[in-house]
Amino acid sequence: MSEVQQAMLLLISAFHRYSGKEGDDLSLNRGELKDLLENELKEMLGKSNDQAAIDRIFKELDANKDNKVDFAEYVALVCSLTQMCHEFFVTRKK
Repeated sequence: MSEVQQAMLLLISAFHRYSGKEGDDLSLNRGELKDLLENELKEMLGKSNDQAAIDRIFKELDANKDNKVDFAEYVALVCSLTQMCHEFFVTRKK
């Protein structure tokens, strides 16, 4: 399996590790998203003790306003963070 395929599998696995703990296994509610952010992206996003910050992230991710974050909305977060990291390291090299 290529590195890109492995990365895709890891992203899918991470999503499903948190989705469905409290309901629909194809989406994340606020609590599940908070757990995912705290456990998987802590180094990038800092402390998530600020409930208002979690609520803002949730609101921004919930593009279709159905009060849950589906896989496509989760991937948008991961892609945005990946792009920001890439830009940081490219800029740093110059």
